[in-house]
Amino acid sequence: MKIANRMENLSPSVTMAITALARELKSQGKDILSFSAGEPDFDTPNVIKEAAIKAIKDGHTKYTAVEGTIETKKAIINKLKKDHGLEYQLDEVIVSNGAKHSLFNLFQCLIENGDEVIIPAPYWVTYPDQVKFSDGVPVFIETDDTNNFKITAEQLKAAITDKTKILLLNTPSNPSGAVYTKEELLSLGEVLKGTDILVLSDEMYEKIMYDGTPFNAAASVSDDMFQRTVTINGISKAVAMTGWRYGYVATPQKLLVKNMTKLQGQVTSNVNSITLQAAVTALDGSADADIEMMRKEFEIRRDVAVEQFNAIEGLSVNSPDGAFYLFINIKEVNPDSMKFAADLLEQEGVAIVPGLAFGTEGYFRFSFATDLATIEEGIRRIKNFVENNK
Repeated sequence: MKIANRMENLSPSVTMAITALARELKSQGKDILSFSAGEPDFDTPNVIKEAAIKAIKDGHTKYTAVEGTIETKKAIINKLKKDHGLEYQLDEVIVSNGAKHSLFNLFQCLIENGDEVIIPAPYWVTYPDQVKFSDGVPVFIETDDTNNFKITAEQLKAAITDKTKILLLNTPSNPSGAVYTKEELLSLGEVLKGTDILVLSDEMYEKIMYDGTPFNAAASVSDDMFQRTVTINGISKAVAMTGWRYGYVATPQKLLVKNMTKLQGQVTSNVNSITLQAAVTALDGSADADIEMMRKEFEIRRDVAVEQFNAIEGLSVNSPDGAFYLFINIKEVNPDSMKFAADLLEQEGVAIVPGLAFGTEGYFRFSFATDLATIEEGIRRIKNFVENNK
C-alpha cells in the first residue's frame, strides 16, 4: 500500500502529541503536571447542558442543513451585531465541526497551487500544515516579545508578493495572548487597500480579555476591512465547549460561503444536531455570567503565573492581554525549546509545548487553563528545573 503524497505535507499536532504523552505517563502512575492543552478546565455551563438535554427530548436528532440551522445562524448574526456592530445575512454564515474544520474548508476553497498565505509567527500549530496540505505556501513574519508578538504594517508590506492570497490573523493569539488594537488593525488594512488579499481573522479567544483591554474584530475597523475579512470563531474556548465541535465563519463573500457549504456537504454534512441547538443558548447571552466568571478566574491565574515566572532568574514573560497562555522566553537558559521541554518532562514531570512548534524558537507555551494550586506547583517545579540546569 502506498499512502498519497499529499500526506507528507501534514505533521502530527505537537500540542496533541504532548498532551497524549502526558496522559499516558500519568496513567502509568507517574507524577505528571500538564500545561500543554488549550482547553478550559471549567465544565460547560448548566444552562447550555439543559438546552442540549431539551434538544434531545424535543427530537432534534435528525439531519440538518449542511451550513447550519436557521436558528443557529441567526444566533451568530445577532451575536456579531451586538458585540461588534457587524451586519451579516444568512447566506454569509456557515457552521462547521469546530474552527479547525472551518479553516480547512476555507483553505481548500481558496488556495491553489503556489498561493501564498502570510502567517505571523508565533502561530497556532495547525495553520501552516493546512496551508501546505492545500498546495499553498506559508510565508512567515517573525515577531518576538520585544514587539509583543505583533506584526507591523511595514513588515506586512514587505511580505506581500503577487502570489499573496491571504493574511491570517489570530487575535487574541494562541500561543502569545497578543491582541491587536483598532489602530494596529487599521494600519494593516491600509497596506491591503487596492489588493485582492483576504484577511482570515481567527477570533476564537475574543471573550477571554484582561485588564479591561477592548477587543476589536478585524471586520469592524473599516468598510474595506469588512469586505475582505473572513471571521472565524466558535464556542470551544470562551464557553468551555471544546468537545461539542462548533466553529463558524462569517463573511460578506457569499461565493466563498456557498463553496464551503458545497465542500462540507460532501465531507461531513451538518454539525451534530444537538450541538446546533445548544449553541443558540451559548451565543444568545444566556451564558454570559458563566463566561465572565471563567474570564475573571483566568485573569487571577494569569497574574499569579506572570509574577512567579518573572521571578525565576533566566526566564521572562510578557503579560498577555487575552487567551489563557503564557509564551515564556527561555533564551538565557536553553534556546533549544524541544530539548528544554523534553528534559523538563523527564526531570520534573511537567509537560509544556516548545516554542518551535509555534514557529518561534527560544520560548515555550504554558497554559494556565487549570487550577491555581496546580499552576503554582508547576511553576515551582520549573523553577527547580531551571536552577538545576544552569
